[in-house]
Amino acid sequence: MLFPFFYMVVVSFASFNDYTNSELLLWPKEWVLDAYKYIFASEAFVHSIYVTIGITVVGTLVDLAMTSTMAYGLTREAPGKGFINFMVLFTFLFSGGMIPNYLVVKATGLLDSYWALIVPGAISAFNLIVLRQFFRSIPSELSEAAIIDGASELKVYTRIILPLSKPALATFGLFYAVGHWNSFFDAILYLNDSSKWTVQVILRQLVIQGNVQSTLQSTIMLQQLRSQQMPPPVTIGMAAVLVSTAPILVVYPFLQKHFAKGVMLGSVKG
Repeated sequence: MLFPFFYMVVVSFASFNDYTNSELLLWPKEWVLDAYKYIFASEAFVHSIYVTIGITVVGTLVDLAMTSTMAYGLTREAPGKGFINFMVLFTFLFSGGMIPNYLVVKATGLLDSYWALIVPGAISAFNLIVLRQFFRSIPSELSEAAIIDGASELKVYTRIILPLSKPALATFGLFYAVGHWNSFFDAILYLNDSSKWTVQVILRQLVIQGNVQSTLQSTIMLQQLRSQQMPPPVTIGMAAVLVSTAPILVVYPFLQKHFAKGVMLGSVKG
């Protein structure tokens, strides 16, 4: 498990001679930053990181807001709640497919918009069902006491339910954030403008297609690097993968204590 990550780090810092003269590079003789200078000299790559960060932050907040409010609503007594629960379960078991989803995005005017990467998947049926069960495990006496004291449903939700649900929200927030950060197929499907591509689409061009020079748009610094010896495409791809992986690795330790509690949601009932 650790060796691929170690190999990625080693290759990303390897010099041109170390990589080309070694069949299996385990430790470079010279550690250089040429590959990182190359990718950060690209306006396309840097812009894609900002785009991905924005989509991840906004998308996670929208996902949590819509999932938690709907989950809370399904725990209350309301007309048609059974039908809504059935529809949620139905979408969990069956999907319309790629073409119907594309037609819906196009018909709603979201095509070639960042919202096309956020709105269609704003609520995960699985996360909604688990979060609904978590809300039901909170003693109903707390909500009833607040309502008797004059609190509205919105105040009960924001002042009582959400503070007691931090482990669950942190867990599903991590799931949603990782999903948005790693998503690339939706961007390929819905975004026609290459300037709006996320970092994962740029990585696909670099790693899978090996298309370095056409993917990374040239700047003054990039032209200067080209006048020298360009790093091997593999080292550039490894550096890009490491840079795109680092944010998730940095965020995870801060959510680990909540995640450890949240993964047990719904495992015990009684």
